[in-house]
Amino acid sequence: MRNILFGAFCLVLAGWGPALGAESMTQANTYGDWSLFTDANDPHLFCFVTSQPKTSEPSDAPRESPRAYISAWPKDGIRAEVSFLMGFRVKKNSQGTATVSPSDFKLFGSSDRAYVTDSTQELKLVEAMRKGNSLTIAIASDRGVNVVDTYSLNGIGQALQKLQETCF
Repeated sequence: MRNILFGAFCLVLAGWGPALGAESMTQANTYGDWSLFTDANDPHLFCFVTSQPKTSEPSDAPRESPRAYISAWPKDGIRAEVSFLMGFRVKKNSQGTATVSPSDFKLFGSSDRAYVTDSTQELKLVEAMRKGNSLTIAIASDRGVNVVDTYSLNGIGQALQKLQETCF
């Protein structure tokens, strides 16, 4: 169910939301390299923080804009669901890695996204992100290209704090 809703919100971001009757999201604020978005409901049904990578390798790989998301679904009690929009179709059955030095976290690919393989590791990744300086995502495309995106974690702690305050 969350994946369906996540797909709907991605359509909103792509500008198709009004045409499909989906709710619009509003950028509430920016904290360093991370931005907080909320829906128009009171109380909120869905909120997220997001950022784009500072670097991507290979730099000439054909793809849409990649993004990291940490989403909150208050009605479902979900406070921090991590996902990565890769901007390309991920190789079927591929595993990737999220690294916040010195820790690595396993990812799995689905369609054009990557997710943490288990919820316990997901919480540990979020905590590592709060304390770290950079996040590196590595996964293979369906064309066999190994892609590495590096995100700044500048502002992530404040963005996550505001996500919780705003959404819950």
